Amino acid sequence: MFKQIQRLQRLTAILFLGFASGLPLALTGQAMQAWLTTDGVAIATIGFLALVGMPYTFKFLWAPLMDRFEPSWLGRRRGWLVLTQLFLAVSIYYLSTISYTTSPATFAVIALLVTFLSASQDIVIDAYRTDVLEADERGIGASMSVLGYRIGMILSGGIALIWADQWQSWSRVYQMMAGVMLFSAIFSLVFLPTVKSEIKPLNSDPKKELLGFLALLLGVLAGVYVTRFAFMAAGIDFAEASKWVQLAYVLVSLSVALPMGVKAAQYVGFATLTQSLSSYFNQKSAWAFLILIILYKLGDAFAGSLFTPFLLKGMLFTQIEVGIVNKIIGIWLTIIGAFLAGLLMMRFTLFQALMSFGVLQLLSNFGFYALAILGKGAWGSFTLMPFDLGFVAVTVPTQIDSLLMSAIALENITSGMGTAAFVALLMSLCSNQFSATHYALLSALAAVGRIYVSPVAGVLSESLGWPNFFLFSVVTAVPGVVMLWWMRESVYRISQKHIEQKSS
Repeated sequence: MFKQIQRLQRLTAILFLGFASGLPLALTGQAMQAWLTTDGVAIATIGFLALVGMPYTFKFLWAPLMDRFEPSWLGRRRGWLVLTQLFLAVSIYYLSTISYTTSPATFAVIALLVTFLSASQDIVIDAYRTDVLEADERGIGASMSVLGYRIGMILSGGIALIWADQWQSWSRVYQMMAGVMLFSAIFSLVFLPTVKSEIKPLNSDPKKELLGFLALLLGVLAGVYVTRFAFMAAGIDFAEASKWVQLAYVLVSLSVALPMGVKAAQYVGFATLTQSLSSYFNQKSAWAFLILIILYKLGDAFAGSLFTPFLLKGMLFTQIEVGIVNKIIGIWLTIIGAFLAGLLMMRFTLFQALMSFGVLQLLSNFGFYALAILGKGAWGSFTLMPFDLGFVAVTVPTQIDSLLMSAIALENITSGMGTAAFVALLMSLCSNQFSATHYALLSALAAVGRIYVSPVAGVLSESLGWPNFFLFSVVTAVPGVVMLWWMRESVYRISQKHIEQKSS
């Protein structure tokens, strides 16, 4: 009985932390896109502003510091959680006081700070989930995490749209979200279960760790400088360059700067980084898993990268209709998808879950294609009567487009299922001693699609049109499914390791 209570406490904590993780993501994603769209910012510019999400792809660089050091008075993992959530509350509130149209540079910098803190929070949440869950809890734990994550995004990405429409103020919405993050910090401080006492950081020289991190940063900056110098030597004027050239510069900079940073860190002696990377890459099929992680959610990322501008500007749906359909009604569909995934994963092997859910999330992109082709009102509509849930209310009857409802229903259920299996895969690839660094590395690669397809998506949507854009998103989902089939034996081996851990 006591063990069941402890399990319930752990799963409740995972549900809440999933919520805390999902909340700030939409504030620099869908919600920010809606804010900028209503302010009249061009879609291509909105697509490039998605690059403020770059910290999600770099978080494995500072994750070793969060593996190695802990605020001692709050305990392992919990200390970093409380600190990042407090700073998130402050930075989100500050963002609410800025307008992109009057201060674009300041807006972009503070949005970048929010994503840095959000990525840092994710590092700790992912490590905490990996450390605190028992082996036989990973499937249902992944589902609870996804459920909480989606609820967080529903609040900041959907209910926020309704509030913005009713209050006529995005600043007020962001201030509300800052208050929610403050509550999250208090909850983490008081209610989270502690991780196992035997899981301890690496016993290394703290000064060398910090010097190694500094060397890492200097190496990355040197790589960026070298790339910029090379582009300028080739006669490229960044002020006049096209968005494709600017995107190429960003991607080349990454490919040069990251290896230079890692080499510099290894030379100085950043032990937690080097040993954690060695620990991961010593696994069989390590590189193949990295490619799979990038490809598995790529089609999903393409379809969702400009989803909000598509609905608001391309299809001319209202903010309140998008908020109700995409998030308020979508919450029940997400709950169904998350719990269905959890139940199925108790019976499926890891490969079976990844394959079946991956195919379903690929097919869901055809719903957006149908919406773009057939148009608003093609399947009629129905009336949603007024409601008041306390935290959000709709005071007048609202017409809901049936095709919009169908497309979003399919996306919410299948994407939630695919993400649950994906999270279980990532946890299975992590070592507990380096769980923050390992999970940060893996999830950073998973974020590559979501972050770096947005600039491409913005240009493609304007040049191809929305119908062809969503067909292209289907095509980009195919390599992930093919890669998964090719790696079925490797995934099966990971699944067997999971079963052995469960029985031991």
